[in-house]
Amino acid sequence: MITLRDVTKTYNNDEHALKNVSLTINEGDIFGIVGKSGAGKSTMLKLIGLLTEPTTGEIELLGKNVAGITAAQANEIKRNIGTVFQGFNLLMQRSVAGNIAFPLELVKQDKAAIQARCAELAGLVDLSEKLPAYPAQLSGGQKQRVAIARALATNPKIMLCDEPTSALDSFTTKEILRLIKEINQKLGVTIVIITHEINIVKAICNRMVVLNGGRIAEMGDTSEVLKNPQHDATKLLLDGI
Repeated sequence: MITLRDVTKTYNNDEHALKNVSLTINEGDIFGIVGKSGAGKSTMLKLIGLLTEPTTGEIELLGKNVAGITAAQANEIKRNIGTVFQGFNLLMQRSVAGNIAFPLELVKQDKAAIQARCAELAGLVDLSEKLPAYPAQLSGGQKQRVAIARALATNPKIMLCDEPTSALDSFTTKEILRLIKEINQKLGVTIVIITHEINIVKAICNRMVVLNGGRIAEMGDTSEVLKNPQHDATKLLLDGI
């Protein structure tokens, strides 16, 4: 589903954001990428989302090596990747329905299909009664539900979640994590969660990687990594629980 092979990403200042990273995310995983600020999480998200290219190494998404692909091929892959952003990133002048519809309008679906899909997704995220409402009228949890629905609009195979609960209280966090798990189980969407909170990974992810200074500190089944952490970076994250 998602494979990185010996990937290094270097920016203009010659600082390694990621160095020699290799990992595989399997179809149907809820995969957690965890680490402190500056560990390389955001760079990994950009690489998987085709928002940047590796300096060296290979990336394979949905069975395609992305090196040298055409713009049309890249767009096809991107249509199969939905993203839930940390700050919701909703369009404030659009209603809930308008926000969910936006990706479908970009791919020029007809109005009837868009309306049907919006209704379906609003039901999935328990916001059917909020379709006419605007973001300013919603709670933080409701805004994130809209963002999740929008990310699912084009039936993606992969959903990337960038710190999806960082702006939410503990109760709402549990509700959003429950929804994400339900989506994974009902729709079979592979989910990648970027977070600095190891509790989030513990609660929902079946597999995980700990990044430290742009390198993989450790990786494996979540239960095994957390039960027997080997690296100081993991132990420090666990100390913060």
